[in-house]
Amino acid sequence: MFSKILIANRGEIAVRIIRACKEMGIATVAVYSEADEGCLHAALADESYCIGPAEAANSYLHTEHILSVAAMTGAQAIHPGYGFLSENASFARLCQKNGVVFIGPSPESMENLSDKALLKETMEAAGLQVIPGTKCLTGIQQAKQEAERIGYPVMLKASSGGGGRGIRKIETPAELETAYPQAAAEALSAFGDSSLYLEKYVYPARHIEMQILADEDGNVVCLGERDCSLQRHNQKLIEETPSPAISPARRREIMDKVIHAVKQIGYVGAGTLEFLYDRNDNFWFMEMNVRLQVEHCVTEMLTGIDLVKWQIRIAAGIPLSFTQDFVKLDGSALECRINAAGCGTLKLLHVPGGPNVRFDTYLVGGTTVSPYYDSLLGKLVVRAVTREEMLRKMKAALCELVVEGIPTNIEEQLRLISDDRFMSGTYDLTFMGGR
Repeated sequence: MFSKILIANRGEIAVRIIRACKEMGIATVAVYSEADEGCLHAALADESYCIGPAEAANSYLHTEHILSVAAMTGAQAIHPGYGFLSENASFARLCQKNGVVFIGPSPESMENLSDKALLKETMEAAGLQVIPGTKCLTGIQQAKQEAERIGYPVMLKASSGGGGRGIRKIETPAELETAYPQAAAEALSAFGDSSLYLEKYVYPARHIEMQILADEDGNVVCLGERDCSLQRHNQKLIEETPSPAISPARRREIMDKVIHAVKQIGYVGAGTLEFLYDRNDNFWFMEMNVRLQVEHCVTEMLTGIDLVKWQIRIAAGIPLSFTQDFVKLDGSALECRINAAGCGTLKLLHVPGGPNVRFDTYLVGGTTVSPYYDSLLGKLVVRAVTREEMLRKMKAALCELVVEGIPTNIEEQLRLISDDRFMSGTYDLTFMGGR
């Protein structure tokens, strides 16, 4: 097991990883930008170092600075969290060259799985149903030809990365002409890769993702699904598990197929397979995320399995200590993302308590929200025996959560989960006017 880990991230995920390390008896090294001076993750870590100015490109994405701190402090491994360098195969390879373990899949695995068209072929061969689409496009002319072949409407997507960036719904050739350079520029800015691909538009549908853990010995477990259908502009707002739309028998069937597919590709680490689930009970495979998801904690709340600790153990070569039969999906869990609606400085924070209530955040008195990074302030998660009790618990928790000095979306979240469509579990990706 590692004795010291560097966390190459910020905000609530950096705090989350540091806490897991402390519980495992592992020393931690934090890195932070000038804009994050005095931040919680830097205070909680055993060692903390400034790696550059506020802009992420010169700090949290500056691989040389991060690796220099790892070498200076004797960190044996680097945990990238999510976003930033978490899906950067070049960085993972640099870690290998410098004798540091990248806590995530191998660079070769990341490169293979980043080719979404090839991945779809592989997953289809492994028994999953895939959305019709293309390989990486060579330009706008090929995009037009392929869109005609597939049939409008289509989805134009970035070949690399995720988080809703570089995605456009295209209804007509004229829209494609305008959207293609915009999506390419957005993808290049966010992921350093401007390549795009097209896939068939599946409508109406729910966004379902399956969480897996896989070790070096070929053991794979699936920790159930998360329903991530409440989105605005392809950005998730609320996640729940299990999905109210999926029957236990269908869940078991798709989980078995996911486990088989992951074994077929030889994947190692934590990962998420994403699907569109339509009203005809079809699971359409979209892509695989080879990192920790923002919403991982709602799965942890339901299953009691610590995904961050298992990421670390797997990276250290430790096999899974449990099988699929150990995984229990009893009850219901819900996560509301608490986002900043503008900049500000925290004056007062009151966190709700009680059994099965969790708030992952980096906020402390005096924290200033800057415009340089993601707006996520924290994730409020609850669990209960029934979905009805879970909804009441979340409403109570949202009403109790107080964040003064920073504008937030707490009131909006309360309205969303009180909507009849959400209460009944009949919502899909059209809920917020998306897709």
